[in-house]
Amino acid sequence: MISLVFLATAINYLDRQTLSVVAPVLMSRFHMSAEGYSRVIFAFMLAYTIMNAVSGPLIDRLGTRVGYALTTAWWSVAAMLHAFATGIWSLAVYRFLLGMGEAGNWPGGVKVVAEWFSVKERALASGFFNSGSAVGAIVAPPLIVWIVLKEGWRYAFVVVGAVGLLWSLAWLFIYRTPDDVDVKKVRSPMPIRYLLRTRFVWSFSVAKIFLDPVWYFYIFWFPEYLKSARHFNLASIGKYAWIPFMVAGFGNLLGGWMARGLLRRGITVTIARKAAVTFFALLMASAIPAVLTPGTGVAIALVSLAMLGYTGVTANMLAFPADVFPPTVVATIWGIASMGSGFGGMVFALATGWAVLHYSYIPVFIGFGLIPMVAVSIIWLVLGPLRPVPAPSESMS
Repeated sequence: MISLVFLATAINYLDRQTLSVVAPVLMSRFHMSAEGYSRVIFAFMLAYTIMNAVSGPLIDRLGTRVGYALTTAWWSVAAMLHAFATGIWSLAVYRFLLGMGEAGNWPGGVKVVAEWFSVKERALASGFFNSGSAVGAIVAPPLIVWIVLKEGWRYAFVVVGAVGLLWSLAWLFIYRTPDDVDVKKVRSPMPIRYLLRTRFVWSFSVAKIFLDPVWYFYIFWFPEYLKSARHFNLASIGKYAWIPFMVAGFGNLLGGWMARGLLRRGITVTIARKAAVTFFALLMASAIPAVLTPGTGVAIALVSLAMLGYTGVTANMLAFPADVFPPTVVATIWGIASMGSGFGGMVFALATGWAVLHYSYIPVFIGFGLIPMVAVSIIWLVLGPLRPVPAPSESMS
């Protein structure tokens, strides 16, 4: 089951990265500036933010099998629609539709983990399925560049969208709910208003404002950075842009292994998870020397280390909701928290476009190297212990 989620996540990022790889071509064809490109990213993040509030509860209500298939089919069709873009506004509309569907992947993934895995295995399982994002991003540059050079940029969007539709059909035929999960409870989760009042939910959401935009920067801007700041052509982007994502894939597994190792040594869930998050967040500061070094090879290596840090953090944070809440509401929890992620992504996307246009990539990399420490501070000082939250009836008794 987790292998299917891994594949869905890889396809999700293949769809998402197609625009990033093709961006240098489209920016020239559609006469887009860095600010114009940031607005296209903003459209994606706006939809992603809004729909996180919908997709999580939707998957909890419909069940993992139907809800996950529905969101994947939506984003796959939206990806194919990019082939009909004729300018910046139509591209932004199709990007908005893509964001609506892609918001469902992580709520669906964390729900599968909560249904199928124990506390000690959740971080590793989460890291495994989240490593699909790295695989999708690794495959994207060489694959998309090859398709663009052979057939044109429109075909690239059609091909990756079709792959997602095939996955949706396979998921409907294969997925089943574990025997020990109460289907009736899946249909009637905790009220959202109760969840929003818990310290865990709102502080977790705020922490993601300062964490996830770092990853969005790399997936949306790294190919353009290589072109404009390091003077790569499209063929060189296809040759080298996948390297940081390959390294990032190991962070998903290392983050899970670190937490599991600490838990097996008798360390509490709270300390084990937060310690792992802190260690990998410190690695994200590698972005600062990456933009300052004159050597392109060294810069790519340091960006790779920073991205590994992010995935190591995420492997553990994906397990947070299931440590605190029952499997019946974890998709909703992740959806709410990802609204913070989307909000941060929107704000920092516009800020990135403005900074690149008026200054350079230097302040951008420095900023994205530092802001993860804000998230870590919130996790340690505000989030509280990772222990089960009482159900509404229990809390009122």
